[in-house]
Amino acid sequence: MKKAFSLLIICISILSFAQVKVPFVGKRSFNTIEGYSGTGTPAYYVDVKKNGDVHFGYVQVNQANGTETTEEINVGKYNTGVMKVQFKKFNENFLIKFNKEKIYLTDEAGNIIKSEDCCSVTEAEESSCICESAFYQ
Repeated sequence: MKKAFSLLIICISILSFAQVKVPFVGKRSFNTIEGYSGTGTPAYYVDVKKNGDVHFGYVQVNQANGTETTEEINVGKYNTGVMKVQFKKFNENFLIKFNKEKIYLTDEAGNIIKSEDCCSVTEAEESSCICESAFYQ
């Protein structure tokens, strides 16, 4: 009985040390890819829960008829590495990593992506821009 109790205490200790502290709790909006006129570009957000669960979602309003499409998914516990986001409604997949201030589109190795799709109007002359965004509350 003592051995089982000791083993339980050790397991709980390991799990508590293994948890990564979340950079913030609550919902933050972001825009890593610039939208195209008339498409009804989705407004993306990340919602970090107190227990470390990370939810990604979006709200998209069709500019032509005003219909609203939303989706939210749980991508698991927060970690400092790459998190895979897979939205089903529009079959949209991307890899993300984020900290307290910014969010980045990455490749599978965690390298931040550069793309012309990430350039703002003021950066239109650039051939590629860093795919990042500050968070908005």
